[in-house]
Amino acid sequence: MLRTALRNVLAHKARLAMTVLAVCLGVAFVCGTLVFAESSAAAHRAAASRDFAGIALTVTPKAAAPGAAPEEGAGVLDDALVRKLAGIPGITVRPSVDGSATLNSADGRPLRAGKAWANLAAAHLPGEDGTDRRHPLVEGRAPRTADELAVDRGTADAGGYRIGDTVTLATDGPVLHKRLVGIVSTRDSRVTAGGTLAVFDRATAQQLFSSPGQYTSVDLSAAPGTDLRRLAEQVAAALPAGRAETTSGAAQAAQQAAYLDTLTRGHRKLPMIFAGVSLFIGSFLIVNTFTMLVARRTREIALLRAIGATRRQVVRSVLWEAFLVGLAASAAGFLLGLGIASVLPALLSTPEDVLPRGPLVIGPLPVVAALAVGVGVTVLAAWLPSRRAAKVAPLEALRASERPPGSAAARARAAAGALLLTAGGALLVSLTRAEDASEENLRGAMAGCALLVVALVLLAPALAAPAVRLVAPLTDRFGLAGRLARRNALRDPRRTAATASALMISTALVAGLSVIGNSGARALDRQAAAGLAADYVIGSRTSMTSVDPAAEQRVAAVPGVRTAVAVVDSVLFGAGGVRPIAGVDLAGVGAVMRLDFAEGSAKDLAPGRIAVSRSVARAQHLGVGSRLDGRIGRVQEPRTFTVVGVYEDNPTAGDLLGARSEVQQDSFVPGSVQRVLVRTEDGAVSRATADRLRAAVGNSPLVQVKDRRQIVAEAAGSLGELLTLMYGLLAIGAVISALGIVNTLAMSVAERTREIGVLRAVGMDRAGIRRTVRLEAVTVAAFGTLLGLAGGLFGAWAVGSLASGALPHYSFAPPWGTLLLVVLLSLAVGAAAAAVPARRAAALSPLEAVART
Repeated sequence: MLRTALRNVLAHKARLAMTVLAVCLGVAFVCGTLVFAESSAAAHRAAASRDFAGIALTVTPKAAAPGAAPEEGAGVLDDALVRKLAGIPGITVRPSVDGSATLNSADGRPLRAGKAWANLAAAHLPGEDGTDRRHPLVEGRAPRTADELAVDRGTADAGGYRIGDTVTLATDGPVLHKRLVGIVSTRDSRVTAGGTLAVFDRATAQQLFSSPGQYTSVDLSAAPGTDLRRLAEQVAAALPAGRAETTSGAAQAAQQAAYLDTLTRGHRKLPMIFAGVSLFIGSFLIVNTFTMLVARRTREIALLRAIGATRRQVVRSVLWEAFLVGLAASAAGFLLGLGIASVLPALLSTPEDVLPRGPLVIGPLPVVAALAVGVGVTVLAAWLPSRRAAKVAPLEALRASERPPGSAAARARAAAGALLLTAGGALLVSLTRAEDASEENLRGAMAGCALLVVALVLLAPALAAPAVRLVAPLTDRFGLAGRLARRNALRDPRRTAATASALMISTALVAGLSVIGNSGARALDRQAAAGLAADYVIGSRTSMTSVDPAAEQRVAAVPGVRTAVAVVDSVLFGAGGVRPIAGVDLAGVGAVMRLDFAEGSAKDLAPGRIAVSRSVARAQHLGVGSRLDGRIGRVQEPRTFTVVGVYEDNPTAGDLLGARSEVQQDSFVPGSVQRVLVRTEDGAVSRATADRLRAAVGNSPLVQVKDRRQIVAEAAGSLGELLTLMYGLLAIGAVISALGIVNTLAMSVAERTREIGVLRAVGMDRAGIRRTVRLEAVTVAAFGTLLGLAGGLFGAWAVGSLASGALPHYSFAPPWGTLLLVVLLSLAVGAAAAAVPARRAAALSPLEAVART
């Protein structure tokens, strides 16, 4: 029986190659993602290890206790302590002054400002040899005065800077202008991964990031063979008690590697989703292929039974064949996965987010996964056909035609499908009354959609005949070829359904995601501008940075500006978590914000009095007159606030509104302003106006100037990953569906060899044969597409209530243009997949075809 399985595999090499390819795609994504994950983590660790190579310990100031006086944490890492540490035998001391600085590029636009954690700044601190080993010069010289600056090579190239240019930058609020005097190199993985580095002279860096004469950290390098535990004890004894602490270089490297790995963890989710979808869709192709192979070998299996083969041996023969196919697919998929893993860093990297490169790390997990996925999926998919093959009686050898499927099995399958359809539909319809996208509701939606897909797969054979007859008026327009194509599709509804299932599943996924994506994008469009009466928003990127408070007056003086109102953004610790709070002035808030109060009003805002959004009021059971305990920004002691109003949710106001004076006093940057909302004359918006507004805030790289259209576009951009997923699923579904159609038609042509010969003999030309096969493929594709479209639209409609819970402006809005394009592409896939089988059918010689038995 093993030799029989080997012979069957080798006898149908081309046919089974398509099955191998379908499994190979899923295996490749799984293995490629696992290898990429391990290699990326190893590259992060290697990069972080280089950052802290040679550092045994790092000394940093210890955070002051809550309520302690600021001076208790100051004056720790000074030159005196550096000299004291340098006196410890066997170590080298290297002080540092590090901070953060965001730069503009030469054209005035913020340079890589979206990665604040990687916009680094440091002091140039040469050692005894006159060089700074952390930032070695590669061009020019080191900065010596307060108006000079050096940057790394990557920053200079990205910003378009050359030696002698003036660089605009900011560290907190005020805009700084420095002359570029040097280019340095760095091994810091945060910079090489798409960040920036600005290097100042010692005095300037200390003034910006610590205080005169003080360092932010001190790195200690130990001589080879030094006992690190003993060294740590000596260093601890030399430090001021309770005012400084040490961290090992290994611990810092591990922490930075883990942080970088966390930032890029999302890059590994998309390939895994593709892997799951390709395996799920590909399993239908495998089941269909083995079902047809077993059906074609009915007489062969019956003869084996007649000469003594048992049912168990027949099952083993088919499963051995599946095992060999799965093994070949696993090997091919593993090799293809290595290729995917090698190109993923380049595909997922952006100019501002460069993934680290390194050698591929192939652990045991990808190898085991390749075998488990490839062999496991294939053997499981072949199990049902193998059981069906074992039931073939020896007398089947006397039959000349294929045994039709049993009606009892068909009725049982249809009944199970109807039951699952009812259960899945009822579960999804029940979710239309859901008020939010809670975890429980999301699990229910996923379960309902899964039941819906399985039900459609089970019901597909029963629906095939009505659906094919539905498109009969279109196929019959092609005359005899169209009628033959329709009858061929109806000859075995189970095979037609199995072939269409792959396309049905991919179409359902794409249709559902596209509807949710389009509806969500429209909701974000409406929500992004909701509550905003201003035409421009000038804002800092975080509540820890700020706009120059004096900029409010300069913005108000810009020609064409009607009103400019400053807003202070901070956070309130309380109200069930950490909530953003906006501090506003009553005099101008009405001109730039549209506040729709359900209770109370904004006129009662004052210190100790706040207004809350409807969602916060509902979550915390608050109303006008309610009391709320919390603390704003840097304040340590909580206080009690009185709720004076409840307003409808809008992103411009945020969760909470407070008096500007109170929020500004207690924010992380006292006295700061985070936003300036600008109303122009007659709502005029232009590039020239935006440039004048940017100039009014000093072209600070920490500040964004956005009009309403840009705010809406930025909010809609959050759906980019969903759209990428949608088109990726469409591509995977199209490829696997095309393989399934090619496989089915190739076997169908082989089965109908004599029939095709008779058609040729009675006068049908080669073009008619090709047209018949193509129309059959398009008919099958149309059936799968229409079934998937119906399932996807119903699922997207049913889960709309969950989306509306997260997006208040969400409404069901199908993208009819995209859905039409999906339908046309699916039909094109069917037509293209029929090209090779149609050409092979037309090439058959009439006399030879008729003569075949």
